[in-house]
Amino acid sequence: MNLALLDPVAGPVAGALLGPVAAPVAGALLAAVLPRRVAAWTSLLAAASVLAAGIALAAHTGQGATITAGLLRADALTAWLVVAVGAVATVACWAGVHHLADRARHGDLTPAAARRYLVLVQAFLACMTVAVMAANVGLFWVAVEATTVVTAFLVGHQRTRASVEAAWKYVVLCSIGVGIALLGTICVYAAAIAAGPAPLGGLEALNWSYLNQHAAQLDPGLMRLAAGLILLGFGAKAGLVPMHAWLPDAHSQAPAPVSALMSGVLLSVAFYGILRYKSVIDAALGPTYVRTLLLVAGLGSLALAALLLIGQRDYKRLLAYSSIEHMGLIALGTAIGGRLAIAAVLLHILGHGLAKAVAFCGAGHILHQVGSPLITHVHGALARTPATAGLFGLAVVALLGLPPFALFASEITLARAGFAAGMGAVVAAAFLLVLVAFAAIARRAAGMLLTPSPTSPSAPAEHPGPRPGLRWLPLALGLVAAAGLGIWLGPLQPLLDSAALIAAEGIR
Repeated sequence: MNLALLDPVAGPVAGALLGPVAAPVAGALLAAVLPRRVAAWTSLLAAASVLAAGIALAAHTGQGATITAGLLRADALTAWLVVAVGAVATVACWAGVHHLADRARHGDLTPAAARRYLVLVQAFLACMTVAVMAANVGLFWVAVEATTVVTAFLVGHQRTRASVEAAWKYVVLCSIGVGIALLGTICVYAAAIAAGPAPLGGLEALNWSYLNQHAAQLDPGLMRLAAGLILLGFGAKAGLVPMHAWLPDAHSQAPAPVSALMSGVLLSVAFYGILRYKSVIDAALGPTYVRTLLLVAGLGSLALAALLLIGQRDYKRLLAYSSIEHMGLIALGTAIGGRLAIAAVLLHILGHGLAKAVAFCGAGHILHQVGSPLITHVHGALARTPATAGLFGLAVVALLGLPPFALFASEITLARAGFAAGMGAVVAAAFLLVLVAFAAIARRAAGMLLTPSPTSPSAPAEHPGPRPGLRWLPLALGLVAAAGLGIWLGPLQPLLDSAALIAAEGIR
């Protein structure tokens, strides 16, 4: 059902589409003129507004309805991603208030740099919301490329040699990837035009709904080429092997709240494009082709992450390689297909986003106190700062897939779906690699949190601990949400069911 065409209250409802985009745009404009402290809290308000707008969209689309207005479109799958972006952004922007205050207190952040940071973060949110709400594959591509431009400045925000190098690496690899995805998009457009005349002079052929409706008529040769290009291109932005090399450097050098946003939702926003395209490509080619490509990318990502996590010495890079692992699981679930596996994928996206946001923000607090990103330089963090370090430890527990957190439920569901689909051997191999990653992360995190401090003159000098305040509150709320999703979905269950149906079978 298309509310914009059939519902008598379509005008106000369609206006709700602008909320997730308008909130960060307004936040960016206010951040450009308000004092730093006020602008930081305004940034949090804008992020919370994105979450509220996502919940409003979920209320309208949870039963399968669709809202359209121009180039923007929302269904249950869109609403689920907007909720994920808003939830992770709320945690990250709240933690960002304290991050900016700590840096300003120690004199390593100028007012101009703080203002630039806040404006760029809001622009980043706006780009992600446009991407997931785009009715048109061309607009989706533009929004994903815009996230690359905006976040490159955030990765290099500290202007150190390492951060600038990471920013350039990020720009080069992701731009190559998104450029490859553009070639795939052009192939899809050519196939859609060849399938039959499209209204609006061919512009309609780029719409997700048009592609799903005409998928069976798309040229198989063009679609086979397009599928490889799209998976490789958007897979680069999602951190999947073999185009993953930018991710550890960028996530380790960016400010902690930015790393939380990049790892928590940017990777998932890029993968959202693969989810949308998969239903179109499956209808044109059958499920085997895309399934094979996703299995290779998923198992390759899991294997690489597991091996590199074993010898990792930097705790922010440790979390970055964990993101590659989880994106590998998401690719595996998408390859399995079916409503059950896709529901597990969507739950995994939201649960991973919340847990990774808390983990990166907690790691940022540890980095600020210790002054070193090396795991061997962090000892007894739980004894020194029990609140934030304890929440960091719980976030790691959530990322390891232990109950009661959402990732436990999503991984169990993914395994069930895999065995039900006759892919037991693949699932067993994947979870063996997950077990290796589990052991590596648990060992490193336990050393950081529990190992007593050595009396070594080579250890870096620690900064005085910041005032406790309520810096632990956003991390605690993020973990509570992640645990709640693992226990009871409640009103989100119809939304998840509808979103999984759309992702599994396409727009109907």
